[in-house]
Amino acid sequence: MSNDFTKVENPVLIVEGKQADNERLKAESDYLRGTIKEDLQDRMTGGFTSDNFQLIRTHGMYQQDDRDIRAERQKQKLEPLHNVMLRARLPGGIINPTQWLAIDKFADDYTSYGSIRLTTRQTFQFHGVLKPNIKLMHQTLNSVGLDSIATAGDVNRNVLCTSNPVESALHQEAYEWATKISEHLLPKTRAYAEIWLDEEKVETTEADEIEPILGSNYLPRKFKTTVVIPPNNDIDVHANDLNFVAISEGGELIGFNVLVGGGLAMTHGDKSTYPRCADDFGFIPKEHTLAIAAAVVTTQRDWGNRVNRKNAKTKYTLDRVGVDTFKAEVERRAGIEFSESRSYEFTHRGDSFGWVEGIDGKNHLTLFIENGRILDFNGQSLKTGMLEIAKIHKGDFRLTANQNLIVAGVSAEDKAIIEQLARDHGLINDGVSNQRKSSMACVAFPTCPLAMAEAERYLPSLVDDVEAILEKNGLKDDSIILRVTGCPNGCGRAMLAEIGLVGKGPGKYNMYLGSDLAGSRVPKLYKENVDEAGVLSEIDALSARWSAERNDGEAFGDFVVRAGIVEQVIVSFRDFHHA
Repeated sequence: MSNDFTKVENPVLIVEGKQADNERLKAESDYLRGTIKEDLQDRMTGGFTSDNFQLIRTHGMYQQDDRDIRAERQKQKLEPLHNVMLRARLPGGIINPTQWLAIDKFADDYTSYGSIRLTTRQTFQFHGVLKPNIKLMHQTLNSVGLDSIATAGDVNRNVLCTSNPVESALHQEAYEWATKISEHLLPKTRAYAEIWLDEEKVETTEADEIEPILGSNYLPRKFKTTVVIPPNNDIDVHANDLNFVAISEGGELIGFNVLVGGGLAMTHGDKSTYPRCADDFGFIPKEHTLAIAAAVVTTQRDWGNRVNRKNAKTKYTLDRVGVDTFKAEVERRAGIEFSESRSYEFTHRGDSFGWVEGIDGKNHLTLFIENGRILDFNGQSLKTGMLEIAKIHKGDFRLTANQNLIVAGVSAEDKAIIEQLARDHGLINDGVSNQRKSSMACVAFPTCPLAMAEAERYLPSLVDDVEAILEKNGLKDDSIILRVTGCPNGCGRAMLAEIGLVGKGPGKYNMYLGSDLAGSRVPKLYKENVDEAGVLSEIDALSARWSAERNDGEAFGDFVVRAGIVEQVIVSFRDFHHA
């Protein structure tokens, strides 16, 4: 995606001014230790105090509370019911059955909701873990080879990789690069092991280079990295800071096109914030992957905005200094020049459901998990079903960036029993519509402190209504990429949807239209502050026009742009306007 910031005259490389308080916090944290260990012993509160509230994020946790009961607890003069959400580090989303059994048991025994939540970051989350059980949670993960290091905070977060079970050799190598990138960019501090795993602290001196890539103050803001295998853009490359697009010849990986500067978060009412698609810097042979990754991260580390956190992401750095300037600095630091981008095409997004056989003869079953919530509820026993499958499965599980799950590496003799278990427990439902499979939401209420409107709890009934609308308008077998987020921070990737609903207040959403099937353009604001009835009314009217006026096979997002319902494709943030 091109933009108006390829070249910037007299670029400002370093933003001057008083730094954001998070910079003080990181500088004084003793490399992310803070006083978390002491805070854990304080049973006068269920939460973390002072700087530790922020610091635990770099250890993979967010402090939350149950907002449904917050007011009632306040009336009783009780503090909010503090708990933490933990997001595991799972590069490429691969987890084995032994690990699944362990996280299933912990979810049962020690979380308030009893569920395992699959996320758009291709990993799982625990929700509702109380303070006395937090250390046990980390030790449980460690016992099966997992952790939650750097899955939140101002660091490189969980590295995504296309879930591609068919081309097994190519996927395996791409997955290995995702793992290598994750390890290369991890914080080197031993704070996580000392606090949660009781590792003895090793004294260091100022001369010790503890964080050679991230630096003593870490990054100015969160940083997201992906590895993607065309033609399926199942991880939405344009939502991320750094992306490696796999280029193969004869089924073998030869290198990557490198895309930099994507991001979807924005702030209502602040026009200096905006979603942005990533720029293609060019091609590199695969042996230069880690050097380029480190060079992009360190350039953002040194040039990113540490004064205004709302403008601290890589996308804003590129637009401030210019794409050419940023790219040249990456080349200088890596000692590598990008060559011309190799040809590739994204033809679709999302996951392909049901069974598929890989080139290695193994079978792979992709399961649709609405909202990624694995729980026994509403007459379905999804969690029990996954537990039973994990007890007998000899392959692995692959979590997708669309909140679904692949039972991968199933031998021919095990295929029938795994399918039967999945059907018996509601993990396979032949009646799920294309529309439901194309819809996604973030968690929002009751746990997310940033939520302004419902998302996960709203989506199932919204899809019911949209299904009825599409059928009424002769579109029963069609679908629209529909995403709902409770706030404008981008977790549900609504700003790469054909219809994106972004929470504005209780029951109110800003409605955006016009991304494409490949996920290569940002939608435009269509209606502001629309209530739920208004959302359905608009979708009804728009889908009726789509049915009557579209070209043969034309997708909804392409139609609304061609028909002039929203303005033409965004080529820079200057064309993006929001409330």
